[in-house]
Amino acid sequence: MSPPIAEAVRRAIQELGYVPNRAARSLVSQQSQAIALVAPEDVNRFFGDLFFAEIVAGIDARLENSDYVLNLMIANHDPSGKTMRYLGGGAVDGAIVVSHHTSDRFLRRITESLPVVFGGRSAVAGPDTYVVDVDNVAGAETATRRLIERGCQRIATIAGPLTMQGSIDRLTGWRRALDEAGVAAGPVVDGDFTMFGAARAMREILESRDKVDGIFVASDLMASGALPVLLDRGIRVPEDVAIVGFDDSSAALSTGVRLTTVRQPSREMGWHMADILIDVLAGRTDREHSLILPTELVVRDSA
Repeated sequence: MSPPIAEAVRRAIQELGYVPNRAARSLVSQQSQAIALVAPEDVNRFFGDLFFAEIVAGIDARLENSDYVLNLMIANHDPSGKTMRYLGGGAVDGAIVVSHHTSDRFLRRITESLPVVFGGRSAVAGPDTYVVDVDNVAGAETATRRLIERGCQRIATIAGPLTMQGSIDRLTGWRRALDEAGVAAGPVVDGDFTMFGAARAMREILESRDKVDGIFVASDLMASGALPVLLDRGIRVPEDVAIVGFDDSSAALSTGVRLTTVRQPSREMGWHMADILIDVLAGRTDREHSLILPTELVVRDSA
């Protein structure tokens, strides 16, 4: 159209507040211009863990200058199949999946019907899926070596659920560092990636016969549940028991003792997951299928 007509249309759009009808455009383009963030998790755990907040912030930052909107789906293992019906019905063009467990077999059906990017390695990821993760093994090794360098002789760990690959990798890194240094392994207790679970795990460790002097806690949120148990019993941190966490979330600064922790770039992970998915949806499929980001030890007061 001519420049005067184009300018008249632009003025009319501004004056009338016109917004294109997304549903109508979808009928023509066969695209919804929406992506789903799928979290097979309990609602309380998802909204109670600052790790997820950072992931969402990173995704939002990448989507800000795109036409895509984000749909959040707390799938809770999808026992009714509702999530799969929604994702397979054309409501979204692709999905980002975080916090997945080995028992979440419904995720395989998502990968068969949609482009998917996984946050963390998945047991159901196929050759056409994409993964963004951190080096959990190396991060846990670094955390455990910090305890060893402080002179800890009996090092326990409060682990995440072993149905999650990230938890398994962090446990592997803890064991590897102990084996290399010839240091005795203390108890391994599942803290369920929650404050309550970690407090219970900490009590279990203290009530065992193992006299631990160091603990690697697989998330800062769990460390914020474990540390008060120690302090309430008059156990000094780090003089009696040293602790290293994982994440470097704001929970690391709200524990009574500032937490030494392993920083993982959670917001950057979210940005990369969204960036990869946008590229794939645009037909740019030459991206690497596995992007592993580095971690970094942040030394504070607890170890």
